[in-house]
Amino acid sequence: MAEEKKASTAPAKAVTAVKKDDKKPGLFKRIGKWFREMKSELKKVVWPTGKQLVKNTGVSLAVMIASAIVIWGFDQLAQFLVRSLLTLAG
Repeated sequence: MAEEKKASTAPAKAVTAVKKDDKKPGLFKRIGKWFREMKSELKKVVWPTGKQLVKNTGVSLAVMIASAIVIWGFDQLAQFLVRSLLTLAG
């Protein structure tokens, strides 16, 4: 039979609690802090050059157009199959 492991029964350490102010900062201070943090994060962003932007936009448009054509093709095929089945059944 397996023996149960005993949990250590060492006395808990005394923790000195530091009294913290439970008040939240005011609304305008929180909004100001949010804007400051947002500004510092936006400084870290590596913005694309104009050339990269045009290239990425072109790729995105090409993929969207190709996807639209594929979906349209499947829709036409499904429509043809449903009409064929309806003419056979009717």
